[in-house]
Amino acid sequence: MLEVSNLTKRFGGLAAVNDVSVRFEANKVNAIIGPNGAGKSTFFNLIAGTHKPTSGRIVLDGVDITEEPCDQIARLGVARTFQTTNLFEQATVLDNLIVGHRLRTRSGLWDVLINSKRLQREEKASRDKAREVLDFVGLSHVENRFIADVTQEERKRVAFALALATDPKIVLLDEPAAGVNPEETEGLADLMRKMVKSGLTVCLIEHKMDMIMGIADKIMVLDHGEKISEGTPEQVRNDPVVIEAYLGSDDDAAA
Repeated sequence: MLEVSNLTKRFGGLAAVNDVSVRFEANKVNAIIGPNGAGKSTFFNLIAGTHKPTSGRIVLDGVDITEEPCDQIARLGVARTFQTTNLFEQATVLDNLIVGHRLRTRSGLWDVLINSKRLQREEKASRDKAREVLDFVGLSHVENRFIADVTQEERKRVAFALALATDPKIVLLDEPAAGVNPEETEGLADLMRKMVKSGLTVCLIEHKMDMIMGIADKIMVLDHGEKISEGTPEQVRNDPVVIEAYLGSDDDAAA
């Protein structure tokens, strides 16, 4: 699904991501872990097109997306959430999600001015898609609430739904369980498993090691911008280099 080769991003003299190569398989949960400042979010920004690499190559489903703009990368099937969930606070949950599917529509200013049949058709399709993804994430009952009135965990699910509304192939989730309690964390993990079962590929950054070890098919570990390990949860958990750099002993692995 996603193949990254010798990816490097420099900001002045700092290599935020340094010569990273990795392959993420389709229909799997792929995790990226590492200390704060390890380059995890920069890695996501490179895949999503927010930053352009200094060198290296990114191939999505056989298509080289290294130099593509972020909107085209999104159309090719990459969706992303962020550490901080930024939504339109004074709009309803449903209206926030209608925006997501606009990526797949073609109506322009002229369609709006004349209220064209295409505009009407695409507006209905966007609303139907919004309701479909709301149902998928278990939030159909809050579609008419304002974002300002929903819980933090519900905001996380809305962010998932917004990504799903773009009809992605791969979803990049940046610390999806940050700020929610253990029970809610398990619910979000179940939602990620559901996404994979529906045919999506999931790649996430997360610090909650209990969740990562229980959900990931493959883990890549970054430290100071470099890949120091990759493998199954068991392989990574027992890698001495990872233990020294990040995980520590079993007693504090969830820190």
